[in-house]
Amino acid sequence: MGPSAARRAGRGRRPARTALTIVLRGLILAGVLGSLAALWTWTTPGDPALWPADETDRQVPVTLLDNGFHTDMVVPRAALASRPGPLADAVATLEPGDWILIGWGDARFYVDQSPIADRLPDGARAFFRPGNPSVLMLRPETIAPEQAFVAEGRRRLVLSDAAFDGMARRIEASLDLSTGTPRVAATRPGDPVRFFASRETFSVLHLCNHWVGEVLDAAGLPIRPVQTILSSEIGRTIDRAQLDRAAPQA
Repeated sequence: MGPSAARRAGRGRRPARTALTIVLRGLILAGVLGSLAALWTWTTPGDPALWPADETDRQVPVTLLDNGFHTDMVVPRAALASRPGPLADAVATLEPGDWILIGWGDARFYVDQSPIADRLPDGARAFFRPGNPSVLMLRPETIAPEQAFVAEGRRRLVLSDAAFDGMARRIEASLDLSTGTPRVAATRPGDPVRFFASRETFSVLHLCNHWVGEVLDAAGLPIRPVQTILSSEIGRTIDRAQLDRAAPQA
């Protein structure tokens, strides 16, 4: 075969190779998109021994609060105080109040209450820089959450003693106990809130809503870990859990 014939034969094979490349790229793209979709919808199994609670168990009310981008929770002070340990010790240092507002976040951005427009650079730092120090917030409340907080974004969850203990242990595990006891990292003038140093770090890979999702998972609830980047997913988690509670148990 002469050079001209060889070049013609080579040109004849190119479309086949191009088509194969397109097919392979399409398969790879489909695989990536499928994997991302599976990861996005991945749901932990929960713990049926903890949730739904047996009606004969003592019931502990927990309220979840969503302000549109951040989630806090409100729990009975007596339930926290009845569990000896570092978390109860931290609660004991607070001013009076039958309810405790609990949250977690970046050690600087979460504490600062200056106008949000002035804090955008710091928010970007907290979001994108890995390994930011964090704090566990504890704030006493004298009014029940149903009266203290607006209904929008509020969810109520009722846990068994065992489920609440799992939740409390996960919260307690956040505390930095390197000095032997919970350490106050920040306060606010005229505000009974206390921010305790946390051993965890804050970033886009582990935000406040991720943390709350982990706390709910410790209470036995199924969660969608990746979607808990959104505060709205915490509300949906509670809604699904309430459906589980309402469903007849085998």
